[in-house]
Amino acid sequence: MPTKMQFHLAKVFLKIFLRDRQSIFFSLFFPIIFMTALGFINRNGVDPVNIGVINDSPDPSTIEFIQELIDNPVFSVTLGFEDRLRSALEEGEQTLVIIIPEEFDITSEGTTLRVLVDAAQVTELGLILPVLEKSLVEIEREFRDIEPMFDLMIEDVKARSQNYLDFLLPGLMAFTLMQLSIAGSGFNIVEFRRKGILKRLFVTPIEPKDFISSIVMARMTIVLVQLSFLIAYALLVLDVKIVGSLASFYLMIILGTFIFLCLGFCLGSIAKTQQAVMAIGNIVIFPQIFLSGVFYPIESMPDFIQPIAHLLPLSFISTGMREIAINDAALMEISSSLIGIGAWLVISFVLATRLFVWKEVAN
Repeated sequence: MPTKMQFHLAKVFLKIFLRDRQSIFFSLFFPIIFMTALGFINRNGVDPVNIGVINDSPDPSTIEFIQELIDNPVFSVTLGFEDRLRSALEEGEQTLVIIIPEEFDITSEGTTLRVLVDAAQVTELGLILPVLEKSLVEIEREFRDIEPMFDLMIEDVKARSQNYLDFLLPGLMAFTLMQLSIAGSGFNIVEFRRKGILKRLFVTPIEPKDFISSIVMARMTIVLVQLSFLIAYALLVLDVKIVGSLASFYLMIILGTFIFLCLGFCLGSIAKTQQAVMAIGNIVIFPQIFLSGVFYPIESMPDFIQPIAHLLPLSFISTGMREIAINDAALMEISSSLIGIGAWLVISFVLATRLFVWKEVAN
């Protein structure tokens, strides 16, 4: 439990942070502009779903079945051979590909239609597949009013992913909290040391763990308020959906903030100037932006990169937040992410307290 001294210091640091209104404003400005731009892109009309159809059946009635798909305004249908349409799927030109088997005919029952998809497009597929199934049932009932004559067998072709605002929001929140946290600890520590504030605190009974804990509490308060504003904007203005528990979602935010605040302390202890901490911070931040599944799934990256990407702290946080927000995952269902986060909590706090320096100042 935090001590009375830590709470008092946290209150003092909170007042200091709140004086930097310009920093607070711009830390909100960029995510809002980014989300708004994506929101307008997503609202430029509802485009038909691009689906490819491969017809291996010689039955003449198949032509009528395909025509029903073509006449459905929900779909934009392309006919072709498997090699060409599979390539189009991998390149993102098709959302899914339906393969009508040779044994397909209108009178048959239990025929399986193969559907090639990119399972990394979890948000899009979660919306499209129910629509496809419903459309196929409606088409079937136009032919006959009996039991279903086909099932769908989904095959993931591991193509590239396409980003949508619902998919991006958890990753964007994780990215934002990383930036806010590292800037709120590493940059401030260098500035406090440069101004001699830490040198004065050194002669007090305050220990590094008290100083670090108090800044973590103060900065976490600011981060939670800022991210709450961004989440409310996304939910109310951009109509983004978070289907999982908000309590679990916020727990991931709190844990992620703690990790990156401690990592920021490490950077602030290593760097001696503002320029140095900025350069070192970029080394930590930028690889995680592109390797942590913020803007596209880790599974779509090259195989040799994935093991490294999965071990990054931002990967555990963004994956956990996305599973909660999109798939309504309970905490027990994201145990692998929680284990990784727990490991980084210990590593980051130990490094922050061991590397922390009170008095060293750049000449």
